[in-house]
Amino acid sequence: MTQAIRLIVLVFFFGWLVAPASAQSCGPVDGLEFVCGPRNAEDLVRVPRTPWIIASGMAEGASLTLIDSRNGAYGGVRPQAKHDPVFANCASPPDPAKAVTHGLNLRAGANGHSTLYAVGHGAREAIEVYDVDATGAKPAVTWKGCVPMPEGLAANSVASFADGSLVATVLIMPGKTFADSVAKKPTGAVYEWSPGKGSGFQLIRGSELPGNNGIEVSADGKEIFVVSSGFQTVVAFSHANPTKQLRTTRPLPFTPDNVHMGEDGRLLTAGMKNDVPECGGAPGPQHSLEKLSTCPRGFMALAIDPKTMKDTLVAQSAAIPTFSNATMILAFDKQFWIGTFSGDRIAHGKLP
Repeated sequence: MTQAIRLIVLVFFFGWLVAPASAQSCGPVDGLEFVCGPRNAEDLVRVPRTPWIIASGMAEGASLTLIDSRNGAYGGVRPQAKHDPVFANCASPPDPAKAVTHGLNLRAGANGHSTLYAVGHGAREAIEVYDVDATGAKPAVTWKGCVPMPEGLAANSVASFADGSLVATVLIMPGKTFADSVAKKPTGAVYEWSPGKGSGFQLIRGSELPGNNGIEVSADGKEIFVVSSGFQTVVAFSHANPTKQLRTTRPLPFTPDNVHMGEDGRLLTAGMKNDVPECGGAPGPQHSLEKLSTCPRGFMALAIDPKTMKDTLVAQSAAIPTFSNATMILAFDKQFWIGTFSGDRIAHGKLP
């Protein structure tokens, strides 16, 4: 196991293993309700024009979970397999017993179908690709192929373009450390893959940031938005000239994690609050990975105008012992949903 992959395992598994909350009450807390059971649901996406949510699972065998937003019912997804020759270097699905999923991206298609891209660990380091058919009573998921990551690299998040091209972040490159990231030194980068070009993911030079985390692209594909967890900002890059940073948010009062384009055209991001004295204050070199993942921190979620990078508060919460380590926000039908990299539940509440 390389240093980068070992760090991913430590950050996103250690807290859950040390402080499971499964024995705790699943009742409402401070205006939040919970879907209890899904393990380490690090990212969530909505199946377009349906009440269904797909959650990732940062635990061995958790893979994908399907959640009914109307009542909180959920169940594991066991995809069928129908290989697409576009993914020539990946002809067999991941082992479901070993599959671990991380960041998600879902691109709407035609006739009730969408394409789901999932960062995969455990079985292999790759972006797994699925067809999601929403024409039935509940979505059916079929594995289509994968795009392997370069040797020794573990992806964190993924986003897609209309032509099927992908961009993925690597949080910590070999030779870099978590301490480098919180010290605001470049540790990660963005990699890009395009179908039909006969090569794997390629480094986008100029995309290096402290802790490249969440990633999203603009509707027209001209811009790439990347979360820097080290800088605690969201940065806009030109897709045509990635060495040029176009805009950036202010340093945010929390550690942003994933970022997705909301249904209103604004970017949505969330993460753990910084100003938590009982947890040692803002993340910094004085923190261990254990301290960050096991000391409960409240969350904050913002909507960001992608043209101005100005932000608006969407939701926040004080520290809750049974729910911490927030990673993202999904908002639709007057509700918001919060994922976590380390926990046994998903939080949801009413939008203001």
